[in-house]
Amino acid sequence: MLKFETVIDLNDHLEKLRKEGFKIGFIPTMGALHKGHLSLINRAKEDNLISVCSIFVNPTQFNNPDDLKNYPRTIEADITLLESVTCDVLFFPSVREIYPHPIKTFFNFGRLETVMEGAFRKGHFNGMATVVNRLFEIVKPDFAYFGEKDFQQLTIVKMLVKMQSLPIKIIGCETLREEGGVAMSSRNIHLSPKEREDALIISQTLFKAKELAKTMTAQELKSWAINNLTTNPSSELEYFEIADAETLQPISNLKASTSKIRAFIALKMGKTRLIDNLEL
Repeated sequence: MLKFETVIDLNDHLEKLRKEGFKIGFIPTMGALHKGHLSLINRAKEDNLISVCSIFVNPTQFNNPDDLKNYPRTIEADITLLESVTCDVLFFPSVREIYPHPIKTFFNFGRLETVMEGAFRKGHFNGMATVVNRLFEIVKPDFAYFGEKDFQQLTIVKMLVKMQSLPIKIIGCETLREEGGVAMSSRNIHLSPKEREDALIISQTLFKAKELAKTMTAQELKSWAINNLTTNPSSELEYFEIADAETLQPISNLKASTSKIRAFIALKMGKTRLIDNLEL
């Protein structure tokens, strides 16, 4: 695996590969890698692409300074994991390399960014889109892979590509789960054994909600889920939402919807904030 810290060195290498006829599959990450990230790299390799993984903890998408400070940084372990799946290229830039000039870009994703994560993390999606757009400018991938655990992010990245008229195909990949059902996340490293066990309530609620959606109304289902998710005094529910998978807007009638529907959860387990979602 080749490692690059500067834009110019990465561009020189990727340009040579393009001239040889190779296509680029890009996996942007903030590090603290796990099997979910590795599955994205494997998917790119299955698609016969040069796999490029970036590790960059983006300061512009954290609305809480403590969250940025505490975000896990495990670069040596990350490199070992990337080498285990024979990732082709690692891009590991500094903040100055990504943002050499003051940020002047502002993205407006309308109603996509005002609900759920957007409502609880002001400015998050503008910061996320800023760095993803910048990374797309640098890497110029043909395909980019994102996990469905961050489904709202995935939807907004697709909108970003459309707004910017970028020739990139965005591929959403299924959420990988730990034994028991907890969605794999870099933040799971902060969970105590007891908190990890308690966090099972998130996926259990989602999968049970999928069953109950066949017989309950949207309001009944939402009331049941909220009650189920608020039984543990050590956790704090931020939201449970039933939403249209394309518009991300809340659904009030499960039977009347003509598009796919997903249930979304954000919950703090101790000091660790976890999100998850599932198609109903």
